[in-house]
Amino acid sequence: MNRKAQLTIALIAIGFVAGGPLFNGSLSGQSNHARLSPEARLVAIRRAQMWTPTNVPAMDLKAGPQGPGAFAPNETVTCDYVEKRMDGRSPKFTCRLAPGDEVKVKYGRENGEVYAEVAAARLLWALGFGSDRMYPVRVVCRGCPADPHASSKPKPGEVTFAPAALERQAEGQILEVQDDSGWAFPDLDLVQETAGGAPLAHRDALKLLAVLIQHTDSKAEQHRLMCASGEHAGKDGEPCLHTFMMISDLGLTFGHANVYNRNSVGSVNFEQWSRGKVWSDRKACIGDLARSQTGTLDHPRISEAGRKFLADLLVQLTDAQLRDLFEVARFPERTGAGRPAAVDEWVGAFKQKRSEIVSASCPAS
Repeated sequence: MNRKAQLTIALIAIGFVAGGPLFNGSLSGQSNHARLSPEARLVAIRRAQMWTPTNVPAMDLKAGPQGPGAFAPNETVTCDYVEKRMDGRSPKFTCRLAPGDEVKVKYGRENGEVYAEVAAARLLWALGFGSDRMYPVRVVCRGCPADPHASSKPKPGEVTFAPAALERQAEGQILEVQDDSGWAFPDLDLVQETAGGAPLAHRDALKLLAVLIQHTDSKAEQHRLMCASGEHAGKDGEPCLHTFMMISDLGLTFGHANVYNRNSVGSVNFEQWSRGKVWSDRKACIGDLARSQTGTLDHPRISEAGRKFLADLLVQLTDAQLRDLFEVARFPERTGAGRPAAVDEWVGAFKQKRSEIVSASCPAS
């Protein structure tokens, strides 16, 4: 399949129109779900895409994804607490902005996910890989307990959470065999270009990007298999024609992958991230990402096509964009994970890792 055909499939799959991508987040913050049989899920994976073209140098990493429900950096957002069970170990809660518009809020100055998910999601967005819309904000919550992670019972009055990160889910019907079934990294090997799915270059680029940011908690429920925006699975259980695979939780990134996914090690830890290498075996192009207890990616072997594809995207990022990325995500404010580092230090570490990818040459398979 030639390059033009690949791009055409990617554009169709992601729901592009003349005015911009439709795959930019749902105002409600909730996506509908469709149940698939294991056989139908396999069909959906075989035809899945995971990348769509962007004008990388023109992406505004400070403002982030725009559209309905977007927020400016550090904007104060007022919402009403919703008592709802939240999965995972990091502090978070659900808040209602308006009728039918509920969002997830992550909070806590020592919660690395507040910072990491903003940076990682915007990096993937700028490069053309799917991600949720993450906004760094201050949240004034009406009815919130002082610490919803410790006690979920509503309390009268208002509580301010700063820093906080507000999430709007990417738009599209979620395809699952069961709740949170998602997809694991070995599923990328089931994608078939001949069935309309992503080429190897895109799949290996996503794996290498996961190595670069040290996506340690790579269990299936952290990843989403979806219909392209505007499409839905058939009532008879048939998957939609155009499907997409994305990483939906990027909170444990920019640290170092570790067995127990410790927040202090795996989420915005400059010393851990900056001293780590991209390659565990540079000549063989094996990425240096150790599998965590919940992870599904373990020292992946990257093809030359995947390395080059990601390298060609990364070199388009300007120094100003990189500074905006780490500044808007408030990385210097992160506490509880070694010494805080300045924005320029994070930029320097990123450029060093980018250089490792750009200068490598992977053997033919």
